[in-house]
Amino acid sequence: MRGIRLISLSLVVLLTAAIGSVQAQSKNGQGVLDKLFGSETAGPKADKRTPFGRGEMELSFAPLVKQTAPAVVNVYASKQVEPQQSPFMGDPFFERFFGRQEAPPRARSSLGSGVLVDPRGYVITNYHVIRDADEIKVATPDGREFESKVLLKVEEVDLAVLKIDAPTPFPSLNLGDSDALEVGDLVLAIGNPFGVGQTTTSGIISALARSHIGVSDFGFFIQTDAAINPGNSGGALINMSGQLVGINTAIFSRSGGSIGIGFAIPSNMVRAVMQAAMSGAQTFARPYIGATFEPVTAQIAEALGMETPSGALVSKVEQGGPADKAGLKPGDVVLALNDALIEHVDALGYRLATQMIGASVKLTLLRQGAKQEVSATLEKEPEDAGDKTVAIAGDSPFAGVSVATLTPRLASKIRIPTEVKGVVVVDLDRNSPAASVGIRPGDIVREVNGTAIEAPTDLTQATSEKTRWWRFTIERGGRILRQTLRY
Repeated sequence: MRGIRLISLSLVVLLTAAIGSVQAQSKNGQGVLDKLFGSETAGPKADKRTPFGRGEMELSFAPLVKQTAPAVVNVYASKQVEPQQSPFMGDPFFERFFGRQEAPPRARSSLGSGVLVDPRGYVITNYHVIRDADEIKVATPDGREFESKVLLKVEEVDLAVLKIDAPTPFPSLNLGDSDALEVGDLVLAIGNPFGVGQTTTSGIISALARSHIGVSDFGFFIQTDAAINPGNSGGALINMSGQLVGINTAIFSRSGGSIGIGFAIPSNMVRAVMQAAMSGAQTFARPYIGATFEPVTAQIAEALGMETPSGALVSKVEQGGPADKAGLKPGDVVLALNDALIEHVDALGYRLATQMIGASVKLTLLRQGAKQEVSATLEKEPEDAGDKTVAIAGDSPFAGVSVATLTPRLASKIRIPTEVKGVVVVDLDRNSPAASVGIRPGDIVREVNGTAIEAPTDLTQATSEKTRWWRFTIERGGRILRQTLRY
């Protein structure tokens, strides 16, 4: 027994010495058993680390928010609407006992956000925030409220520029370069969701060059997982340098709240609109290149020997236009503009829209399997290049519509994909025969009584024929609809 006690005592002494040695050598306070026997939680793995002290644990976005939040404002838009009339209005019996009851007009209001981008009081916001408003007020975070003047509205890209005035300069944000953004970059979203007051959320850039999300058709939205909710529209998306890199515009949601899929208009598009507004322009004129482009499909990419389907395929070049002068030819694929990659047709439209009229741009082309570069000088759109409309009259199911040949500019205006071609219904008399048979603005007329419709004159001629039976094909939202009727 005495021998066993001596052995046990010796083990205790050795274990105590080992523990003391480990504790003396340990630099980060790990447990004794972890040092002796190992553990999965013994310390950070090679690809992870704990914060280096209290200083890193206290890192915060607060200084960045203090710097930028004063430039993000609330935008209140209101419109006077006529109330619905009582069904008894005009009834002699009702008016005899109750008098003539006329409800006063009521105000319909909307709430959004905006960003001061110049100390002189220039505010950028979304077009849909102030659409059809009779009165627009801007409230700054310090509690001041201002009447505003609308300088420019651009429905195609869902942007509007307002102007407010004060004796002293306003806090403002500098515009950053949205082309410098990369997926994974940290960003903050600042706005007034649900009218609860100014709110800041954080996230990352989830994707770039998103198109066809149902807001506008310029096709180059920034996607972020920073929470964006109703009321955030027109608010700021800022980078870690405190620069404005996007205007928060829309969310993808089935419930109406944020699920981490939000979209913002890039600051380079904002810059182009701001320059037009500050120069006194009444409309936003996109530069004219004089060419029509189509998407590069997987089949086209394979035929051209491309590894991946990307870029914009030149399908038509206007004679004497900038593209013609630069040497572009049908069949060329535009791969980049000023060294910025062109992911798809809408990306090319966006990058062209952010250029100034008169600017010289470098286009990287793929022609017969070889890359080459050309320069094109963008011009103001000629007067005869506008969207000419033709009214259809007479005795046919199309009487009462106005149609035009689809151009990228017109497609963008009526919010259909810019690569679609044909003759589109741009206007419609609600009491017309066309309305009674279900034709709508935005419909593309493909065929009438066996005649292919490729120009407005084709539809004018086809509808002038005398017949009781009509067969026509229209395209609506990408679907082909055929109808046969006796008229």
